[in-house]
Amino acid sequence: MNPRTTLLTVAEALAWWIALAALWLVLISTVDTLERVVGASAAAVAAVAATAARRVVTAR
Repeated sequence: MNPRTTLLTVAEALAWWIALAALWLVLISTVDTLERVVGASAAAVAAVAATAARRVVTAR
């Protein structure tokens, strides 16, 4: 991959992570350190999956 493609992929994953982490914070009732860690981790996994899924679909 060239550097531009890598940068765009990282930016897309970061955008997904921000959106999903914000959604997690909106939907939970108690915001403490453990919830933030779990939400950030879950959002990171989902962001990578969403980015990978989009790349697979657009590669057809």
